[in-house]
Amino acid sequence: MSNEGAPAVATLLEVDREYRSKAATGQLQRIAPRRFNPEHEASLPVLHARRDGRHFTALYSNTERAHDLHRTHDWVVIFYDDGRCTVVTEYRGALKGMRVVRGREPECLKHYRSLPRELSLEPSLSASDG
Repeated sequence: MSNEGAPAVATLLEVDREYRSKAATGQLQRIAPRRFNPEHEASLPVLHARRDGRHFTALYSNTERAHDLHRTHDWVVIFYDDGRCTVVTEYRGALKGMRVVRGREPECLKHYRSLPRELSLEPSLSASDG
C-alpha cells in the first residue's frame, strides 16, 4: 500500500492528539455505534477537523479486534479524503509508548527523532489501554 498522497504523519498525529484530548474532556459530539452497542447509547466521540486544506474525521476504533484486546480507547481511526489510517500506542521496540500511524512506523520514528528531545519522548495521552 502506497502512502503517496496521504497526509503527513505529523498531521495525522496532530489530529489524533486533538481527538484524544477532546474526547477525554467531553468536548466532542457523540454518536451511537451500530456494533457492540446493545443499549444504542451515543457513546462514541467524533472529531471533524481541517488541516492543510483537508477534512479529517477521527473516532475510536469500534472493531471486534479492538474490543477483544481492550483497545477501544487507544486505537483511533482517522478518515481523510479517500483514505483512512489507524493510530495506536506502540507496545514494543524503539517507539514503545509512543503514538504511531499503523503501517507508517518508520516515518513516525523519523518524525519523533526530528522533534526536540522533551517533545519526542512524550508518552501517550492516556496510561490506560481500555
